[in-house]
Amino acid sequence: MTDAPISADLLIKHAWIVTMDAQRHVYRDGAIAIAADRIVAVGPSAEVERQVLAKEIIDGTDRFVVTPGFVNCHIHITGEPITRGYVPDNTDWRTNVFEWLIPTYMAQTPEQEQISARLAALEMLRTGTTCFVEAGTILNIDAVMEALAETGIRGRLGQWLQDRAFAPDDDQAKLTADAIARMEAQQAAYPVSGDPLLATWPCLVGHNTATDDLWRAATDLARESGTGVTAHMSADPADPEFYLETTGRRAIAHLADLGALGPHLSLTHAVYLDEEEVSLLAESGTSVTHCPMTAMKGGYGATAAGSFPEMAAAGVNIQLGTDGNNNGNAADMMRAMFVTAGLFKDARRDTSLFSSYRVLEMGTLNGARGAQLGETIGALAPGMKADFVLHDRDRPEWRPLFNAVNQLIYSADGRGVHSVWVDGRRVVDNYHSTLIDEEKLFAEAEAAGKDVLEKANMPIPSEWPVI
Repeated sequence: MTDAPISADLLIKHAWIVTMDAQRHVYRDGAIAIAADRIVAVGPSAEVERQVLAKEIIDGTDRFVVTPGFVNCHIHITGEPITRGYVPDNTDWRTNVFEWLIPTYMAQTPEQEQISARLAALEMLRTGTTCFVEAGTILNIDAVMEALAETGIRGRLGQWLQDRAFAPDDDQAKLTADAIARMEAQQAAYPVSGDPLLATWPCLVGHNTATDDLWRAATDLARESGTGVTAHMSADPADPEFYLETTGRRAIAHLADLGALGPHLSLTHAVYLDEEEVSLLAESGTSVTHCPMTAMKGGYGATAAGSFPEMAAAGVNIQLGTDGNNNGNAADMMRAMFVTAGLFKDARRDTSLFSSYRVLEMGTLNGARGAQLGETIGALAPGMKADFVLHDRDRPEWRPLFNAVNQLIYSADGRGVHSVWVDGRRVVDNYHSTLIDEEKLFAEAEAAGKDVLEKANMPIPSEWPVI
């Protein structure tokens, strides 16, 4: 008796497949089959074709490379996408944040946040990102959730959360109570239970903006509900200096004392650490999100002061993010992976650091783990979610092809993404969204960006005359 064939909705055959499975199989002539939202078979084309009876077949002969969808673990999806590139590149970290970015965030309407979120989602999807973790600067979570639901992307996001009293007349107790109430309300409205594409987390702004009480409440909520927590931390020496001054301990050590570290937590940037902090991160299972393009544009000192090779050697889960567009970044994770593969090789004069293989793990498996989705996305294997990308080989950067991983990291970028599936649904086909009216969105983004900058009374500087 022969086994009954596996029923599938889609079979892609005769393609290069970079699986990221436990053995890291790469198939030169591979096939992948999906049924509903799950992968049901992956392997050599001849084997999978014998096993699967599919409703639709795509022949990838000499055309496609298939990878898992990328996971962007730190991106600002409101504000910055619709004011992209207006911040000059000679601003330091504090000036960039407080004098350029925050005024434009505060000038947005909920409708403009929606436009920005759709634009960010479109850019991510069209460059191969299928899942993201938002950076914690959304003002109207309901409006943004509504907009993102139309795009087909997977994400974990949250409303702007901070509570520290900085002005003398601030009511600290009320600020903390209000922040915790917002955090709990969003979790009740958009829980992670039930396998949703979109759900909320405690997304703390971080740095020195959260009190110990807010950190404890976010940590407790994450552990009780199975979410993650994300926060900016130690992008600048100001963060460890603040915590040393106010608590006697550096930032990561203080979070450890609070019980806030752990596998639920992702800290973004984490440039200014000492050896104890690296050890605490590794021992606790805390993830670190490296945003290499932001570090370069903002002069953060990641290569001069950062301990990313030491963190990797210690076993810290390093994942990648593209951060904000006004930090000079496209939301293209392939660009972030390329930069990550090169920065520390050059800075340390050590070509063994962050190979293309390790960097692809950061952009897929490590990101999935940090997004608390490591059991369902990040790899192409039976039972995993059908989140995957077809890279078009009919382009000069993909010819000839000998090593798909090297090619992916060092030669290609998101402009070669042909098609994308999220949760078994084709959301990009032949370089365009299947769900978003791109022409309409681009016009809306142009108008929204102009309006935000005008309301915020922000200049658009240029060293050269723009006539």
